[in-house]
Amino acid sequence: MDRNLTILLAEDDENYALILKKAIDANGWKNPVQIVPNGQEAINYLKGEGKYADRDTYAFPSVMFLDVKMPKASGLDVLRWVKEHPQCSVLPTMMLSSSDEEKDVKLAYELGANAYFIKPLHFEELKRMLQAAYDFWQLSVKPRINPKQSC
Repeated sequence: MDRNLTILLAEDDENYALILKKAIDANGWKNPVQIVPNGQEAINYLKGEGKYADRDTYAFPSVMFLDVKMPKASGLDVLRWVKEHPQCSVLPTMMLSSSDEEKDVKLAYELGANAYFIKPLHFEELKRMLQAAYDFWQLSVKPRINPKQSC
């Protein structure tokens, strides 16, 4: 991921969201990170609705991490929405969940997730997992995403 390209994290557990942000910071990433508390807020962010209309503050993400089980709209609901909006469907999306239920994993991939990670129990494991995802997306060729776009 290029520096200055935004990472969107959708995580309903406020404490875990802070741990994610801390792990990102500990890995030395310079990318802006936006955290939303549920799937509906992730959709609003992608649509550029409400406060997210200010794309100078809330740039369109270059990668998205979704928790599977969230209120208002789950990570799977967000994947369904993204799949219906072709301008968003090229956004690299990784699931980050406590659920290792086969039906969740299978459905996430069917709906277009690029990866599915089980939330590590230890901070160092989380840092390594996030760094591996970062390194992969850093090396991957991706379509250029306009930070001012919306879906």
